[in-house]
Amino acid sequence: MKRNVLGRALLAAVISAGVAMQAQAHRMWILPSATVLSGESPYVTFDAAVSNTIFFPDHVALPMEQVAVTAPSGEQVPLQNLAKGHYRSTFDLQLKEEGTYKVSRASAGLRAFWKDAEGKRQMWPGRGKSADDAEFATAVPKDAKDLRVIYDYRRTETFVTAGNPTSEVLAPTGVGLELVPVTHPNDLYVGEIAEFKLLIDGEPAKNAEVVLIPGGTRYRDSQNEITAKAGSDGLFSVTWPAAGRYFMEAEYEDDKAKAPATKRHGVYSATFEVLPL
Repeated sequence: MKRNVLGRALLAAVISAGVAMQAQAHRMWILPSATVLSGESPYVTFDAAVSNTIFFPDHVALPMEQVAVTAPSGEQVPLQNLAKGHYRSTFDLQLKEEGTYKVSRASAGLRAFWKDAEGKRQMWPGRGKSADDAEFATAVPKDAKDLRVIYDYRRTETFVTAGNPTSEVLAPTGVGLELVPVTHPNDLYVGEIAEFKLLIDGEPAKNAEVVLIPGGTRYRDSQNEITAKAGSDGLFSVTWPAAGRYFMEAEYEDDKAKAPATKRHGVYSATFEVLPL
């Protein structure tokens, strides 16, 4: 009996530590109910959130104002049955065209960090707020101590295909950190190698750090992370160890920013579905 009590106590401590570690990094994701569909004008339902645990909504719902859907033809498609709860947003998408659709959310802007006269850390814009670059000159003190100014890009995507995959929506925009799939994102199978390319403002994102995490982290003791690093050409590859849903996050930073920023920083995240052979 004492052993069981001790075992439960140790397990609780491990779980608490794991939750604390996960809470340090909120991750943004858009999760489709399926990524490869057939039939006439099928529907897909999406969940969208910013969470501590991958694909488990436990922090805040993802705002939908900047979410865009691009059809295979390049046309923008409206979200259907949109609803926003406390922890997650949901919407439907009808795939009226055959081919691959891109669902994305992108933002960019200046971010500043400094210390005030009392040595307290300050930031602009505030946590959870969007930047208006025109306000930088008045929002940030000209004599700010230890000032760091970063131009920050963030992009979240997922892809779904009705019928045969197409590639038109996979073309990069040339803005921020982007993923250019060499292997189609809806043609992923367990045990096979998939290749991708990362770009920053249209150029290879050299040495960008990449992490992939399979879903279900809530029900296991480790994240089972797969790590990779982009080469000088921005390319990296992954061999899928198991079927299921995966969260991918890439991060890049350099000093090639335009004034007043001194750093250029990008975060790209995506959701993939890997199918069994």
